[in-house]
Amino acid sequence: MPAALLNPVLDLLTLRATVTAAEPVTARMRRLRVEGDALAGLEVRPGQQVRVLVGGLTLRTYSVWHYDPSGAVELRVLDHSEGGPGARWGKSVGVGDQVRLRKPEGTFTLRSDATHHVFVGEETASVAFGAMLAALPEDARISGCVETEAPDDRLPLPHADRLNWLTRGATSLPDAVQRLAPEPGGIAYVAGEARTVQQVRQILVREAGWDRRSVLTKPFWAPGKRGLE
Repeated sequence: MPAALLNPVLDLLTLRATVTAAEPVTARMRRLRVEGDALAGLEVRPGQQVRVLVGGLTLRTYSVWHYDPSGAVELRVLDHSEGGPGARWGKSVGVGDQVRLRKPEGTFTLRSDATHHVFVGEETASVAFGAMLAALPEDARISGCVETEAPDDRLPLPHADRLNWLTRGATSLPDAVQRLAPEPGGIAYVAGEARTVQQVRQILVREAGWDRRSVLTKPFWAPGKRGLE
């Protein structure tokens, strides 16, 4: 479809913005800041995501690291080894490029009134975790396990010293959660690879005695699939 016909349709479905910052923040993750008048005054909850047009009509989902109500969204984009359209966009997009994205959405969000917050996930989950952790007060009860490919893949998360950091190939996330054995009564945020998310959920519910409704899950990806959104 010609751009002259497509743009009015996209304007109804997406928000226009411009990349104003693009830089590495870990060995495999870039910081992207996009700004635009259309992004001002949105309602954004910690942990939500945006869907970005990364080429043609291809949408890819990214968790919001930080939102500025004056009109800016910050993302942390992981360089996936499979090299799909999202990975190519994340590597190539630069300052000055125009971006189209949907409004923030999703129910995998912080439950601020919980008495205990448990975070379990890996690189794809750590961006959402960062937004959630940043919204928690210093005296919040926080624990969890975060896995990365290598130490230089670790995002600088708020309250990072209260989390157990794992290197892939040493201890698995399910094993780490079994050892952590968090007591029921709080909220657990479990995200990342689909099978691992399911295994961790089963450990919390069946072995640690958590109520299913207190375990929030978000399967971001699965082997051989481009995404689960």
